[in-house]
Amino acid sequence: MDLLLIGGVSGSGKSVALTALEDSGYYTVSHLPPEQLGGLLAHLKAAVTERVAVVLDFKTGRVEDVAPAIEQARADGWTVRFLYLDARTDTLVKRFAETRRRHPFSSGQRTLTEAIEYERTLFEDLRSLGYNIDTSDLSAAALRAWVKDFISVDPSRLTLLFQSFGYKHGVPLDADLVFDVRCLPNPHYEPLLARLTGLDPEIVEYLEQHPEVERMYADIYHFVASWLPDYARDNRNYLTVAIGCTGGQHRSVYLAERLARAFGVRYQVLARHRQLP
Repeated sequence: MDLLLIGGVSGSGKSVALTALEDSGYYTVSHLPPEQLGGLLAHLKAAVTERVAVVLDFKTGRVEDVAPAIEQARADGWTVRFLYLDARTDTLVKRFAETRRRHPFSSGQRTLTEAIEYERTLFEDLRSLGYNIDTSDLSAAALRAWVKDFISVDPSRLTLLFQSFGYKHGVPLDADLVFDVRCLPNPHYEPLLARLTGLDPEIVEYLEQHPEVERMYADIYHFVASWLPDYARDNRNYLTVAIGCTGGQHRSVYLAERLARAFGVRYQVLARHRQLP
């Protein structure tokens, strides 16, 4: 029995994620206080509903009730995964302005920005309970695709995620390890290559002509390979390795793809490119 819990800051895309799960065959419930989770699961277990996704509500529920609720669900035979969504403050401000929604923690004494930061502080302990996705630069379609990737992997095995990004768009909030590859030769300055991406063979050929690219790849590979068993012993289910170049189009994409292929021989691996359409 598969239970997927969704939490995170307001405006981060929880409704989009829930819709993606409903499309994937999950029975979905929105805005459930954590303390009511046990009663819901008992009812659904009796109804033989085996795939359940729940967006947790913290306007009326308490953050400290989440960990005990997860432990109880596991004791009752559910495979539990927790998905935490976040986004940069400037992105959240823009989303609330565009939709004209009121932030659930705003008041006469808090501005919108203060309400966002208050909520993020309130939820800080939730981040360590599961897998984090930074939705700042994701379209709704991209987030749906990422969520479907997330549910496709075996939750009993460690999943290694290689994510490329562009520093000019900010470091991903969901990164566990971050490698800066902006020092490598940049195809952006080659007129015939600028519009291509690290997925194109022309970019691969260009980068592999430079020995410093090979040295950077080897250093990242050996660092991750050396420490991965220790992360696994720490009972992690997910490890996100973020690789950044200036725009997130060429160098970081190439290295993320190459590392994903190398580690995919032995580990459960996903590759994502934050700045590519």
